Amino acid sequence: MKIQESAENYLETILILKNRIGAVRSIDVVNELNFTKPSISRAMSLLRSGGFIEMDKGGFITLTDSGRQIADRMYERHRLLSGFLVSLGVDEKTAVEDACRMEHVISAESFEKMKQHIKDMQNESK
Repeated sequence: MKIQESAENYLETILILKNRIGAVRSIDVVNELNFTKPSISRAMSLLRSGGFIEMDKGGFITLTDSGRQIADRMYERHRLLSGFLVSLGVDEKTAVEDACRMEHVISAESFEKMKQHIKDMQNESK
């Protein structure tokens, strides 16, 4: 199922926050992304109705299996692409911003080939 780039960003942000602070609530996403509370509330509602997240009575957000798969994929792409750009000499801030855009449009095939190429290069340098 193809979901919108914004949904991928929200799911990735929830994963990052979960790794950083443990329990995640909508306000944490608001603070991380500097978006308004109503826009995050709407996004969380859409993610919940799409089956990508669950929220308990305390407002704590949990990724469902499908939400976690998308978040993991986006985060892996983000880390690999930003690291690759930095290794090419791109400023870290620029690399992170560029990777954030690239991670949503790169095909699975191109990403896998890039990942394999980087792995091969790392093995050659050992």
